[in-house]
Amino acid sequence: MLTYEDCIGVSGLTADEVEAIAEHEHVPAMVALEYGRYIMEGPDGQQVLQRIILDDIDAARERGDTLHAACLKLILQDFCKRCEGEAA
Repeated sequence: MLTYEDCIGVSGLTADEVEAIAEHEHVPAMVALEYGRYIMEGPDGQQVLQRIILDDIDAARERGDTLHAACLKLILQDFCKRCEGEAA
């Protein structure tokens, strides 16, 4: 039986990225994991996931949650760095 951590490991996403998707889509983490994997298989997957995280940052700022917005910004930076490394 696969665990959630096993699924994260084969998804190509981090747990933080999956949580950002879950927050954006208002779905459980396992559903977000599947959706994230689906997104990343598309030709514009990186841009879609970046937009999701940016939307989450905007929503956090709008509700005055600057700490969460800062955490999401770090997640976005890590994602962008990882994507640059894969493109090289």
